[in-house]
Amino acid sequence: MKRLTAYLARLFVTDALILFGVVCFLLWLVNCLRSFDVVSVKGQSIWVLGVQALYTMPPLAIAFFYVCVGIGLARALQALQANRELHIIHTSYGLGSLWRATAVVAGAGVVGVLLLSNFVEPYAYRKLNALSASIAADLVSSTLRPGRFTQVTPGVVLLIGGRGPDGEIREFFADDRRDPEMRRTYIADSARVASDGQTYVLELRNGTLQYNSDKGRFSEITFGRYDVNVDQLSQPIGQSNPMLERDTPSLVGEAMATGRWSPALLTLLANRMAEGLRVIGMAMMMLALMGFPSGRRARIPVPMEAGVLLIAFGERGISAYSPLGTATGALAMIVIAGVALLVRTRPRALPVAVAP
Repeated sequence: MKRLTAYLARLFVTDALILFGVVCFLLWLVNCLRSFDVVSVKGQSIWVLGVQALYTMPPLAIAFFYVCVGIGLARALQALQANRELHIIHTSYGLGSLWRATAVVAGAGVVGVLLLSNFVEPYAYRKLNALSASIAADLVSSTLRPGRFTQVTPGVVLLIGGRGPDGEIREFFADDRRDPEMRRTYIADSARVASDGQTYVLELRNGTLQYNSDKGRFSEITFGRYDVNVDQLSQPIGQSNPMLERDTPSLVGEAMATGRWSPALLTLLANRMAEGLRVIGMAMMMLALMGFPSGRRARIPVPMEAGVLLIAFGERGISAYSPLGTATGALAMIVIAGVALLVRTRPRALPVAVAP
């Protein structure tokens, strides 16, 4: 790698990593504030709060990853243009080094975001679900106050009448309204939390399970004993997809062994792989917009960070509404940036002086 290529790549990567670190720290603080009921209501420690907020970070970090890459490139290229280094690079035939440095940054970004989406995010989902179940089990078994309604997760409210000396719960009540089409109510004379070392089970005794549909239908089941997995009461319904907890190699290996490639699996894999295309498209867009010196001054100066956010917003909108898949916006960025780069790097004829 040439010195100029190494210098530019180091400059691009440094700005992008600093910004990504700051964004991740701010998002972690926001998640801590959003989940502070873990401490105030559910009786957990600050350490548990921090760990739970950390496990919710990967989806947000993936969403902002290519934005940070774009802003890092834009800032670095803007600084190069301000101190005339970008002009020197072009006049000294250093455009190839600029392209290679951008390719290095884009390649490193693709590897990083694919590791996040295909391995780190599924691991975080598994750990978050296990931690949420542990918090819910601890809340039911020891922290829940008798005679007080407590929300375990949005849509699930618990109430107990008291506790026995052996930890047995008396007069257990749980109301589950997470599903808009079906409301479930658990009522039992007694309950106990049990664990097999991996999962937590709520053992309900001598009670009823009531179902209320959105159409007004009501049904009731009476039981002597009914076991409820704590995960069913502690996890939001929107996060109950078991494929989210599995990394891509295991999903692909199972699909190849069984020959079953479900639409949900293909959509999940496409969503994970599209993150790499977003990084490539954003890097190409910043190179096309900021990689060429210009002496013209804008009448209304617009911060390039806002431009990157607008590009990302447009890309997400195209991907969300396109029938071609989630990679449509990223492919559109790549095509537009590629055409712009070809136009801006095409050879231009020198003006010919005409004798008077």
